[in-house]
Amino acid sequence: MLIGIDASRTTTARRTGTETYSLYLIRELLALNRRHHVRLYFNQPPPPGLIPGDADLRVIPFPRLWTHGRLAWELVARPPDLLFVPAHVLPLVHPRRSVVTVHDLGYLYYPQAHTLSQNLYLRWSTRHNARSAARILADSEATRQDLIRHYHIPREKIVVVHPGRDEALAPVSDPAILDATAARYGLSAAGCYLLYVGTLHPRKNLVRLVQAFALAAGELDPAVQLVLAGKRGWLHDQIFAQVQQSGVQDRVVLTGYVPREDLPALMSGALAFVFPSLYEGFGLPVLEAMACGTPVLCSRASSLPEVAGDAALLVDPLDTAALAAALRRIVTDESLRRTLVERGFDQVRRFSWRRCARETLDVLEEVGRALD
Repeated sequence: MLIGIDASRTTTARRTGTETYSLYLIRELLALNRRHHVRLYFNQPPPPGLIPGDADLRVIPFPRLWTHGRLAWELVARPPDLLFVPAHVLPLVHPRRSVVTVHDLGYLYYPQAHTLSQNLYLRWSTRHNARSAARILADSEATRQDLIRHYHIPREKIVVVHPGRDEALAPVSDPAILDATAARYGLSAAGCYLLYVGTLHPRKNLVRLVQAFALAAGELDPAVQLVLAGKRGWLHDQIFAQVQQSGVQDRVVLTGYVPREDLPALMSGALAFVFPSLYEGFGLPVLEAMACGTPVLCSRASSLPEVAGDAALLVDPLDTAALAAALRRIVTDESLRRTLVERGFDQVRRFSWRRCARETLDVLEEVGRALD
């Protein structure tokens, strides 16, 4: 079987969750596959070494409407037996055998966290994906339930395949590396900060996190900082405004985007990782922090309890006072932090890209057989 995969999102320089998913899953699929020919479609040449081995790469640049124009034409001119789209939308013209991953439906719950144009596109593209694909992969049971509830997709059409984690992420214990990384991002010292990592936009609930930190700060050591690490997303201005009016702006550090090579040390040097998101289709940063031996505090919304299990301190993301109390607790309770770290190491073992690739390939093969 010739499997075509839209790999266009893997070349993004500053990858977030869906781009990371696409890259790591494609790499593992190529490593695992022994029976099928796999063809990857790109809208720009991938950097050397991004995709290992001698994969069949089709670079088909196009200035606009690449998916529905250029990729669709390629699929008509040289059709694969099956198309897999891991991190984007199905082309309007696509093979009958098509599989797509739907990562989340957060825009339905928090439309105010997106611009109007983004909302309209997300609604259309998710509906199109859900109804047009032969099979849908969902990152979590929470996303599967959302697809059933809001788009009335038959349960049997949706397969939950949990993403994996970067197994190169591990605790960094060298004090010199930890201190040097902290200094690079303007932090007072390793071991004295609470860390958030992710895009800065409203759905991540960072305005409320800053408010909670301001409430808790008076009862914490004055050296403890709140670090918001990530690139600016849409509607980020209100986050920056909240920092400036919080009264603790001198203790809140906005680092900007953090390269992946710095993440292990930055996470390992944190007192705790905080992820109070209002909605997540999965929540890769939670697993990444656990893999680095960092205790996790996260919201109990959407898929996050599914990902965190009993290895995180869970909190209602809409309750600012409860979030402030949880911040105080995780900073001051060393025994709790040790317990969460130990449980975190156990929890991350449940997730791997090899397992994700194996389950994904099973679905692709099943779709190929079913539609013969």
